[in-house]
Amino acid sequence: MLARLNIDTYILLLLGMVALASVLPVRGGASVVAGLLADAGIVVLFFMHGARLSRQAVLDGARHWRLHAAVAAMTYVVFPVLGLAVGLLPFLDSSVAMGILFLTLLPSTVQSSIAFTAMARGNVAAAVCSASFSNLAGIFITPILVAVLITGKQGESSTEAVATIAFQLLLPFVAGHLLRPVIGAWIARQKQLMMMVDRGSILLVVYTAFSAAVVQGLWSRISSVDLATILAVSAVLLALVLSLTAVLGRWLGFSREDRIVLQFCGSKKSLASGVPMAGVLFATPQVGAVILPLMFFHQLQLMVCAVLARRYGVEADRVKADAAGVGVEAFRGQAV
Repeated sequence: MLARLNIDTYILLLLGMVALASVLPVRGGASVVAGLLADAGIVVLFFMHGARLSRQAVLDGARHWRLHAAVAAMTYVVFPVLGLAVGLLPFLDSSVAMGILFLTLLPSTVQSSIAFTAMARGNVAAAVCSASFSNLAGIFITPILVAVLITGKQGESSTEAVATIAFQLLLPFVAGHLLRPVIGAWIARQKQLMMMVDRGSILLVVYTAFSAAVVQGLWSRISSVDLATILAVSAVLLALVLSLTAVLGRWLGFSREDRIVLQFCGSKKSLASGVPMAGVLFATPQVGAVILPLMFFHQLQLMVCAVLARRYGVEADRVKADAAGVGVEAFRGQAV
């Protein structure tokens, strides 16, 4: 039933962590232990990201530079501009506006971007490179954008933030990538274990973040109207970037396969990177409110892009079937 509705089970688990933190938030000494475990989870998460990144993907990424530049421009220029514009809306709560702006500063997703590109019969190799580049660049670009556009404006010290980013994000990532020749093959074989560690660490960060936010009175500041506003703004934001990527791809003269890469890689924001980054870049009581828009947007992008990918895939199969002089179902059977 969840698959038919395009609802990600993982999103339900994340919402479960929010509900649990709202009812049973971790407090006192237990919150210190939970925070240390969440920090350790972030380190492990970025170590794994580094070990997963293929060096060949980095080298291949430079070859199709126009496409990757377009994806990067959508991710780190157009999205932040839209986020700043949303912040000017007079009816938007300041914490909600900050969360939406943070959402727009994040890198693209990897797994879902590649999966939807494949489903839509796009350029999968280019999607792998673009998504990998976006995540790699995000380790450097997102903290800088957050410092310039969010935390820097609040007058917070940047020295501690830089040190935290270096030790919790950058060093584990580099260490994992350097050790890829040794552990890369083992990690590739342990997909189920890696997924549990990946998702489990994010669930822990979400629980500790929302616990701290609830203790600080999150739900007294965020109303049901704010939640409805987040949903509406996220839907409009997604519609805008999907339309802009479609127009930009045609304007740049990309092939159909490359336009699909631009649309699916350039319109997404990564929950897997965003949650741990928020835990590092913001004060603990702020994190819960900051990642709320990201959770809404993540589910919306999965649902909408799944529908688009299926439609693009059917259209591509129909075109090839017509060219081959057979029906679509017969063509799919031949392809399989």
